[in-house]
Amino acid sequence: MEEEEDRNLVKEPNFAYGTYTYADYLTWQLDEMVELIRGKVFRQAAAPRRIHEELSVALVTRIHGFLKGGTCRVYTAPFDVRLPISSKDPTEIDTVVQPDLCVVCDPEKLDDLGCVGAPDLVVEILSPGNNKKELQHKYEVYEAAGVREYWVVHPDERTLLIYTLESGYYRSSRLFTFGDRVASQALPGFELDLDEVFGEL
Repeated sequence: MEEEEDRNLVKEPNFAYGTYTYADYLTWQLDEMVELIRGKVFRQAAAPRRIHEELSVALVTRIHGFLKGGTCRVYTAPFDVRLPISSKDPTEIDTVVQPDLCVVCDPEKLDDLGCVGAPDLVVEILSPGNNKKELQHKYEVYEAAGVREYWVVHPDERTLLIYTLESGYYRSSRLFTFGDRVASQALPGFELDLDEVFGEL
């Protein structure tokens, strides 16, 4: 596990040690996308595989169609989501992530730079090399920030796991796969037919 985490840490000398804030993040000009999780810099995995992108398109198409005409908005990476703990001051925010998909229903959380505060729904599609980042690091910050629903999609296994926030902690669903229709508590009325989604891959 430690080796996988080490591969995700940006290895440039100025990122190898120390902690950083969103104010630092805004000054960087990098050739690769990075995320800031509790002050530590994580590189994005290599360009997503085709199956990852097909899943992303399938999901965003269905969610966007459902949300059309309402106040909620769906966004895809790269889209900065800042998760402040106590202050929106850029020098005090130490977590900036780029979910594969996120839905934001409170327009007050949106600005020209992205989202500041917890989205209502976050979807992460696993890729080789990023499982620990998604399943541990992001799980923890999404839970602490108050993301109402966190979906983890495993493209190779054709599965979906949903974490729903209850009294400040995530409750896990069973593992969904072919034959399942899943509903979202964060988006009442939205249902996803996994036969359709996974059947397109």
